[in-house]
Amino acid sequence: MSADGHTGIIDGTEIRVRRPAAGRKGRNKFVSGKTKQNAVKPIVLTDAEGRVLFCSPVRPGSCADITQARQLGPAKLLADGPVMWILADVGYQGMGAQIGERVVTPPHRKFKKNAHAWYKERHEQQRKTHSSRRIRVEHGIAHLKNWRALARRLGRREHMSDIVQAVAGLLSHPQSATLSQGFRG
Repeated sequence: MSADGHTGIIDGTEIRVRRPAAGRKGRNKFVSGKTKQNAVKPIVLTDAEGRVLFCSPVRPGSCADITQARQLGPAKLLADGPVMWILADVGYQGMGAQIGERVVTPPHRKFKKNAHAWYKERHEQQRKTHSSRRIRVEHGIAHLKNWRALARRLGRREHMSDIVQAVAGLLSHPQSATLSQGFRG
């Protein structure tokens, strides 16, 4: 990515929540298109090591990743912040135009019907390479979801933003403390 090592990895994740009561206005907005379950979705930005750098407030599960990134701020933070390359999945294609082409997404699949075998192999290799570099964000998300407050899914939707951001803050503190102290074995 960059010579100075400033690489971030961004992804959205869904956290299941209780279903709104019958007859409530906006009951269907929490239904995720991907999992078909009631969920809220935060966006998580990690560094290349999987340490959580940013965790957005949650939005209803029906919101697309790129829409949420545009509305909640990672796009604004990255546009105004230090130069940082961002590895993202297919859900963020098009976001690079907003933040100066610093978002790297998997290559588009632009095959014609009878594409050469070498072209398909090259595309698959690029996709796998990108995916293997992005795996660290999944590790960061897993650390978030290991906390009981997020794993049990019994909390109220109204408080999920506060809970997710509190857990992200608790996770980032020990990580930064460990980095500054070094390993003493």
